[in-house]
Amino acid sequence: MKERVLITGASGFIGHHLIQAAQAAGLEVQAAVRPSSDLTHLKEQNLTFVYPDFSSKEALQRMLEEGGYAYVIHAAGATRAKDQQTYNRINAEYTLRLVQAAQRVSKPVKRFVFMSSLAALGPIPYDAREPITETTRPQPLTSYGKSKLLAEQYVSNVQGLPLTIIRPTAVYGPRERDLFILFKTLHQRLDLYIGRSPQRLSFVYVKDLAEVTIAALLQNHDQNRIYNISDGEAYNRYALADLFQELSGTRALRLHLPVGLMKGVAGALETGYSFSKSTPVLNPEKLRELMAPNWICSIEAARRDLNYQPKYGLKQGLDETLRWYRANQWL
Repeated sequence: MKERVLITGASGFIGHHLIQAAQAAGLEVQAAVRPSSDLTHLKEQNLTFVYPDFSSKEALQRMLEEGGYAYVIHAAGATRAKDQQTYNRINAEYTLRLVQAAQRVSKPVKRFVFMSSLAALGPIPYDAREPITETTRPQPLTSYGKSKLLAEQYVSNVQGLPLTIIRPTAVYGPRERDLFILFKTLHQRLDLYIGRSPQRLSFVYVKDLAEVTIAALLQNHDQNRIYNISDGEAYNRYALADLFQELSGTRALRLHLPVGLMKGVAGALETGYSFSKSTPVLNPEKLRELMAPNWICSIEAARRDLNYQPKYGLKQGLDETLRWYRANQWL
């Protein structure tokens, strides 16, 4: 009989790939989604859907008891919200309730994996002598990063539940929508940058992230672990656009937008959306994140403990991603 894993955020970009990796590893997957989620792309994956009530620890415990899960991957969360309070509620408080519920079920959960983010640590100076490691002092730039750090602190204080925290850097791949905005701009032959300061960037292809997450899930020990995840490479600020143009055969006009101008635009957008339920693509926090000098992280801990060997560099992953975007008429 297959062991069962609950994956929250299953209808999302990363969640979709986690489902595929878990099934490939021989696990039975139950997908935790919102009642309003679009499940069209999951219909052929032989899934049972559950609808967690994150506002109630008791309801979550009942769901976990009924499911009889050997494992839990918590990948649900908010990447855009109106304020710090909303980020904290969704990304930290909901996570804490689920961890506490998993701690109390009658059938022990073998491992709980929390999908955090490198944003919980924040960037480092451009000329830093060492990359970001699991023990780098956290200095998150954004409300999102602060909420993920708070969630890490919450769950790390829960005793008696084997826990792994995964901190991916910028994730890309089929169905991703944030970097896709950049790809659409490049497709329209514009290659835009904010200022001229050099940057060191890191990326991870979603399939590599999903595979290493499942490897962490199946670790056979009761100790808690944290892993930073990238493809192990360092890229300059132009690498992604250069590879896009090489692979797509397009030529884009490269422009460096003045920092002062973009600060004004970001501030105006934030003010303009203040009375809307939606959030702008760009705000002052996002601007700081986009301009951050160095996101290079070490993956030595994952290599050592999980035998993590990324299969995709940026060129291979981007090639596969662009093929998917074209085949599905996103580009």
